[in-house]
Amino acid sequence: MRLGSIILFFALCSFTAYYIYEPIPEEIEERWKLMLTNSFFRSLSHLADLSELLGLKDYMGVMYLITLVEKIVPVSDEHVKVTEEKFDGVEVVFYQPKEPGSDTELRRAVIYLHGGGWCLGSARMSPYDLLARKIVTELNAVVLSVEYRLAPAHQFPVPYEDVYHVVKHFLQKGVLAQYSVDPGRIAVSGDSAGGNLAAAVTQQLQKEPGQKIQLKAQALIYPVLQALDLYTPSYQQNQDMPILPRTLMVRFWSEYFTSDKALFRAMMANTHNNPESSSLLKFVNWSTFLPETYHREYNYSAPAVVPGVGGEAFGMDGPSQSFADPRASPLLVPDTSLHSLPKAYIITCEYDVLRDDGIMYVTRLQAAGVEVTHEHYDTGFHGALMFTVWPTDFLIARRMTDNYVKWLKENL
Repeated sequence: MRLGSIILFFALCSFTAYYIYEPIPEEIEERWKLMLTNSFFRSLSHLADLSELLGLKDYMGVMYLITLVEKIVPVSDEHVKVTEEKFDGVEVVFYQPKEPGSDTELRRAVIYLHGGGWCLGSARMSPYDLLARKIVTELNAVVLSVEYRLAPAHQFPVPYEDVYHVVKHFLQKGVLAQYSVDPGRIAVSGDSAGGNLAAAVTQQLQKEPGQKIQLKAQALIYPVLQALDLYTPSYQQNQDMPILPRTLMVRFWSEYFTSDKALFRAMMANTHNNPESSSLLKFVNWSTFLPETYHREYNYSAPAVVPGVGGEAFGMDGPSQSFADPRASPLLVPDTSLHSLPKAYIITCEYDVLRDDGIMYVTRLQAAGVEVTHEHYDTGFHGALMFTVWPTDFLIARRMTDNYVKWLKENL
């Protein structure tokens, strides 16, 4: 009996180690902590697949547990005053210094957009709450964290429109005066899908001649910027990386537009472009916009163009090519739309499927004359900035946060 128990114990240990272990690159710090963290994400993903297969709950409905685990009720503390409000009908969490400034003192402001593939995440998650408080205390700034509605219940363009309405509402002279914000020192920022929304709304505001108050800066943290070519070198190199494997990123993209699995299958095969969207592929040609060092052993091959493939074939409402809409794919705007954009701070990570999206945007912005600070983390992985809460706190998250806040302090 004792021998059987010992054998069972070692079998369980061996199975656990086998399940947790992943061939993560040696360059990544705290590899085992990342493996352990990702084992939870993988297990939840398997459970979500099973739940959807059995018709119990859709995939994203199960994956939303990630959000619920981290969700808190933001409250004021001795340094930061927190209020929950609605701007133009959209929920926001507003952070501001508790100590009132002088009558003439105007503060900087950061509009922050959370990540989560447009389907997950919340402004009320503890990592975003901690980040907002750090910005408030170190910059003596106000932070507006937007609780935009999520797909698949609210698909494109709803999340974008929620963000756009909040930003437009906030950039009114009377609203800024109410919160003692300097109209000339406002930035929009976001990570991952939040970086996508930040880039898109920045572009839109610059195109509006009647918009008197403009953003001074945009800070994009490993942003997702295009849906036309989902087979760039970083998508290939990092297709099985922790936190955001290629399959999950493609799923986020497809769920953002439609619940029809036909689009997911087409995106997985990179065969979702038709002659209409193919004219925009020049803006995501990585052989042109990626520095040689990121080409590695990969050779450029333009995504397949399939005649007759369009939004109706994928059960998509609205425009037949939503994934070719610049509000969804900011990298697709022509060069003439980039010249007047505000200065940018862009973080990319080596071990991230979205690495090349960010780098291509850096290249195009710089060519258009925009001031860009590009911070590339050779040992970074997607989502790293948000791993600041025990037990999933990573050293690289602290460095990223410090560098990000430092840039805001110096440029806003």
